[in-house]
Amino acid sequence: MIKEIILCKYGEIVLKGANRATFEAKLAKEIKKRVSLYGHFSVSHAQSTVFIEPLDDNADIEGAYEACRCVFGIVGVSRAAVAEKNIEDILSVAKSYLPALLRGKKTFKAEAKRSDKSFPLPSPTIAAEVGGAILSAMPSIRVDIHNPDVVVRVEIRETNAYIHAGQEKGAGGMPYRSAGKGLLLLSGGIDSPVAAYMMAKRGMEIEALHFESFPYTSEAAKEKVLTLADKVCAYTGQMYVHIISLTHVQEELRDNCEEEYFTLLLRIFMMTLAERCAKGYHAQALITGESLGQVASQTMEAIAVTNSVVSLPVFRPLIGMDKEEIVRIARQIDTFETSILPYEDCCTVFTPRHPRTRPQLDKVMAELEKVDFEGLLEEAYATMYTEKRTIYPEEQKKGTVQ
Repeated sequence: MIKEIILCKYGEIVLKGANRATFEAKLAKEIKKRVSLYGHFSVSHAQSTVFIEPLDDNADIEGAYEACRCVFGIVGVSRAAVAEKNIEDILSVAKSYLPALLRGKKTFKAEAKRSDKSFPLPSPTIAAEVGGAILSAMPSIRVDIHNPDVVVRVEIRETNAYIHAGQEKGAGGMPYRSAGKGLLLLSGGIDSPVAAYMMAKRGMEIEALHFESFPYTSEAAKEKVLTLADKVCAYTGQMYVHIISLTHVQEELRDNCEEEYFTLLLRIFMMTLAERCAKGYHAQALITGESLGQVASQTMEAIAVTNSVVSLPVFRPLIGMDKEEIVRIARQIDTFETSILPYEDCCTVFTPRHPRTRPQLDKVMAELEKVDFEGLLEEAYATMYTEKRTIYPEEQKKGTVQ
């Protein structure tokens, strides 16, 4: 019986210097936790590759493989057959393992890489031998070295040889939790889940803050947001979603302030509450899904106003992207169809007919003085509760965290 393992190739980690081992350890830990959902596997790493080996027949290698494709820090994932480090066993395994993977393909190319330079045959000879074995086993296929349907690779490593037919693209980026923690302002729209994905891809641990306005927003609207968090958890493993009610804040703004400033004033409350939440949960930055000029609250002047009320850095990974680019990523990470469900969020409640797009900070602050800013902040913050979203069954039992 052919033994099969998963090979995961590093991304940017290879560029790290003296602290590379720290990133490798974080990556291996994340992979080990992800594949544990699919059975017992050993996880090791050497020469810019993570080796994931099933330890018994009950291990679901297909499930583990798909999980590895969503782990940040990995640029390529392959399922590979294991062979002894001699050409006879390599050819025997190639003849048995590859035909099923090449069935229906018209062309292929064979490549070899000797990480172990003590292996007696050079890489071109290994590739030629394996290519010949494939042709003898599958007379209908032909070699195309320029534009093959499949590239078959043989890797000669320290302990074994590995044979695989094609490599799928991994999630890329840097290992999750290798770049601090950020607090995401998570709405029910298209943009903020994409912002979460992009910062998580850079290694940042993500927690989220969602603002609700019951009864103006519904329970279904909140569940939509939690579903979006679940989608992002395919890449992050888990996420805490903090939820704050802004109902009274919005009613006070509606009743006391000029309508054209309403969106900006609400944004000031959101950013101030977000910073307080971030500091309380040891996050070092805020994250938003803003894109320059996309809506009235995302002009340069409006962004300057909301920036002025917080001291933490605000990361806006979508700032220079157009909607088409954002939607493409949303579809890629499977959040788009959930994001467009027709449930209102608090940003669409009491929306001004003619919002101020080029606000002056002094005039905005003058409007803010018409309400009890500090009192409303305290009241809103006291409503906060937390939902833990996770892909790990043992963690799901913990439910809501107060």
